[in-house]
This record gives sequence, structure tokens and C-alpha cells, in this order.
Amino acid sequence: MAVPWLVSFLLLWWAPLSWLDRPRKASADEQAALDRLRVTVQVPVYNEDPDALRACLHSVLVQSRPVGRVRVVDDGSVHADGTPMTYDDVRAELLDRARARGVDVTWDRTPNRGKRHAQMHVLATDDADVFVTLDSDSVLDPEAVAEGLKPFADPKVASVAGQVVVLNHDTNTLTRMTNLLYLPFTRGLRSAQSVLGRVTINSGTLAFYRADIVRDAAGVYEHETFRGRPMQMNDDSMLTFYGLLAGDAVHQPSSLVFTLAPERWSHYLRQQMRWMRGTTVRHLWWLRYMPLTGIVFWSTIAEYVHMALGIAIPVAVLADPGLRAHAGAFVTAGLLIGGAMSYLMALRLFTVHRTDMRLRQMLLLFALAPLATAWRAVVLRPLYFYALATCHRISHWGTRSHVEVARTGDTTQPETAPPTTPTAHSPSASTVA
Repeated sequence: MAVPWLVSFLLLWWAPLSWLDRPRKASADEQAALDRLRVTVQVPVYNEDPDALRACLHSVLVQSRPVGRVRVVDDGSVHADGTPMTYDDVRAELLDRARARGVDVTWDRTPNRGKRHAQMHVLATDDADVFVTLDSDSVLDPEAVAEGLKPFADPKVASVAGQVVVLNHDTNTLTRMTNLLYLPFTRGLRSAQSVLGRVTINSGTLAFYRADIVRDAAGVYEHETFRGRPMQMNDDSMLTFYGLLAGDAVHQPSSLVFTLAPERWSHYLRQQMRWMRGTTVRHLWWLRYMPLTGIVFWSTIAEYVHMALGIAIPVAVLADPGLRAHAGAFVTAGLLIGGAMSYLMALRLFTVHRTDMRLRQMLLLFALAPLATAWRAVVLRPLYFYALATCHRISHWGTRSHVEVARTGDTTQPETAPPTTPTAHSPSASTVA
């Protein structure tokens, strides 16, 4: 069993490497060049809670580094009874606030064709230098754009992933669990990939791209197919894929965005299934197009080796009488090692300081880290195997037919800060929000 255990630990190569990730910085001359970049923020909207959308758009306008243009595309939103949801009040407020700040705004409504078509409806012809993709249920930290642009001081960088933080983290058990799962991933695997310049998925919640990469993909990106079916999911991983082909893809942990996580189990499971099916398809793209000598190709192989070992080791133990006699010892060792690894990875929880979380909340989340590991093993891993077997079901977006997560709290605060939004910062960031 020594060899399988050794291989299992080697497949966690990213855990120690992630601690080397630091926010990218820019010199004075580089910053002057970054300040001259024309930045367009694109927000696709579909059946979004109006207050969540209002907070999202407000957060764009109050950035410390102003953006040049905001392009909202409503992808045919409808109420539960089928009548159009037009967001007239939100649109009017955005136009008034943007006009006062000198920000160009467009707001289009299109027939419902999916997120990719909503994005390319405006980005295919936009003349910006950098595109920012932002989900309509997310709120930017005031320094998010300024920090997200800094990696572009390096001409090799083609795309930048922002750091996603759960906004409604304390709503119920599900959102607490999601909060526990998010940070160890974004500051774990994604940070390790960033050290190597090979981030494979920039979360669509907040991502930055050199605009020519996105424009060049127009006509192809929104018409991707798999097994003859239109690909209506994993838009973010496809844009990141284009970035990987063009240069480096990195993570900027000081560019933070707060997002609304699912609050109902049905919504959560549909979201996970959508992500898993899309990622399965993207794995095939990476294995086909990424260099055989590169980390993306081999880390994809490693992921499947890890899954295979997770099945092969228990089967080998149960099939061999000699090993089966020691099954209790194997289970005990697995629980101890798994618990230790859970806590090591959960240390990433302390890399973000939030104004809306007390230390005792952080310590409680850390203490529950093994539960997150158990959740991955008992729920998410079987779900992933099902997603593998059904990955061809990618022609339906699988998103909400109505508003599923509503923004709560006071949304009438003055414009000096996003309404009821906490601030956060990475302890190693160059600025503190």
C-alpha cells in the first residue's frame, strides 16, 4: 500500500505550491500604462433579483479605478408567469449614476439565447483593451478592478481570475458549507496554478481578459458544440482556454468579488451538475490542445488518476483476504490522514479578512473542515461520476426559470459604498479595502 499512498500524496502537489501565490504588483511606470487601458465591464442578466443586480452595477460605478464602459445585456428575462422582466428602475438608476460619473453605459435586451450570446452581443465589436466579465449576482470590492488589472503589467499575461468570496455566507447550513468549500479551492488549486501561470478556469463571477483574445473568438465561442449539441455551460473555462492558448492565465487574490451562493439544495445540485458536466468536456479540450509537456495536460491526467485510486484502493483492500483483515487499520489511517489534509487546506480560510465575519466564525468554519472533505467524498464525488456519464447533456443551461437567490438588506445607502456589502482584503495584498 506504500506506493498508492505515495502517489496519492504526490497528486496533492498543489497544496504546498499554493502558499507561494502572491498578488501581482506594478511599478510606477507600469501603473501609468495600466491607467491608460480602456476597460469594459460586461454584465449578462437573466432572471436576476433586482436588488442583487442593483448592488452589482453600483459596485462597478464606485471602483477606485474607474471603468470606461459598462455593457448590460438582459438575455430575455421573464417573471414566473412568463411576462417580461424589464428592470426599468434598475436601468434608470444605472444610467443616472453613470452619467454623473462619466461612465458610458449600454443596456440591451435580447431574445433568450444563453450567456455566451449575451456576452458576444456587445463584446464582439467593443473597442476596449481589457474586458471584465462579471456575474449579475455578484458585488465587486472597491479595489477589484484596480487590483485585477495589475497582472497585465506583464505582457505575457492574457487573462486574470478574481478571487470569489461568498456574500450570503451565513444564511443557512448550505451557504456555510459553500463558504467552507470555496476558499480552499480558490486559494488552493487555483493559486498553485497561478504560480505556474496556468490557471485553467477563471470563474465567470469575475475575470479579466485582453480584449483582442475575446474579440478574435467571436463567432466560435458562442457556437461551441459537443457531440453535435450546443455547449451552453462553462463559458468561463472556454474563455480561459483561449487565454491559455495566447499566454499566461493567473489568479489575483487581491481582486475580490462577493457572490450570492445557492440557498436551496435543488439549486445547489443543479449548479454543481452544470459545472461538472462542463468541466468534463473542457478536460477533453485540455487533453487534446494543451502541450504534452505542460502542467495543464498532466494535472488533468493526475485528476483522473486520483479518482481511479479512490476506487481501486478500497476494491483491492476488500478483494484481498490479507488486506481485508486490516481494513479497520486502513480506515483509521485514512480518516487521520484525510482529517490532517483537511485542516492543512482549510488554513486558506485565513487568507481573507472580512468585515462581516468574526474570528469565532472563522475558527468554527476551520474546525468543521473535515465535514467539507466528507461532503466532497460522499456527495460531490458520486455526483461527478454521474456527470462524467451524462456529460453530453450540455445543450440546456440548467439555470433559473425564476429568481432563485434574492438580495436582502438595505439597498438605499449612499453611493460611497456598495449597499450592505462587506469589505475584505488579502493579508498579503498591497491595498486594504
